[in-house]
Amino acid sequence: MTRRGLVVGNWKMNLDYVEAVHLTQQLVTLLRAQAPASVDVVVAPPFVDLRSVTSVVEAERADIEVAAQHVSHRERGAFTGEVSLDMLTRLGVSWVIVGHSERRTLFHMDDDVVRETTRAALARRVRPIVCVGEDLAVRDGDDPEAFVTAQVGAALAGIGADPDAVVVAYEPIWAIGSGRSASAEQVRAMTVAIRRALAAHGLEGSRVLYGGSVTADNAGTLVDDGAVDGFLVGGASLKADSFHGIVRAVDDCYAGRR
Repeated sequence: MTRRGLVVGNWKMNLDYVEAVHLTQQLVTLLRAQAPASVDVVVAPPFVDLRSVTSVVEAERADIEVAAQHVSHRERGAFTGEVSLDMLTRLGVSWVIVGHSERRTLFHMDDDVVRETTRAALARRVRPIVCVGEDLAVRDGDDPEAFVTAQVGAALAGIGADPDAVVVAYEPIWAIGSGRSASAEQVRAMTVAIRRALAAHGLEGSRVLYGGSVTADNAGTLVDDGAVDGFLVGGASLKADSFHGIVRAVDDCYAGRR
């Protein structure tokens, strides 16, 4: 299988619907002017912005897909504050971030819920971006690769899927929003371990992303030397120029221009 690059912008709890529309329109303009040949582009707005963003994407016929930042694995019921997969698909959402470190740490999302959410997303043909990663204590311990591959195994246990439908995003917790990116050597070592874990589930063709203080300046090195297929981008995705710069850097790598 020939993998395409993938760059996902996670807007987190930023931007109201007016700001979200403005950012999406800016990104559409930039992508039309310099369209990537080998990279898929996805944005993940807050829930309240999803309809506004998908409306812009549909009206402009833009080559952008839309993700949700979280979803419940339950279909419906008395779960105040939660959102179902059926609600998302009616809005034109085709991806969902599952098990982001902030969901795990702040909202106590454990491996069992990550697995059930991944399974539910696949059943409804929504592509899960399964997040894994270690904190600083684990990084400084004996075997951070074992910790992260255990997360991968827990998320995918008993799940059969098309490799193109599952993405794993490696986000070392100690690098998120810190301005400190993992070195290309650290990313490569973890990427190799994650790919080995994916292969054990018959998913050797799945894409592996990196997230954690990614910029247009370090993106090319992380793709080339870190052996990732793209990025899950946080803060840099809130400005169209910086996000598009990362998309271009990944596309240049895939086209052999770097």
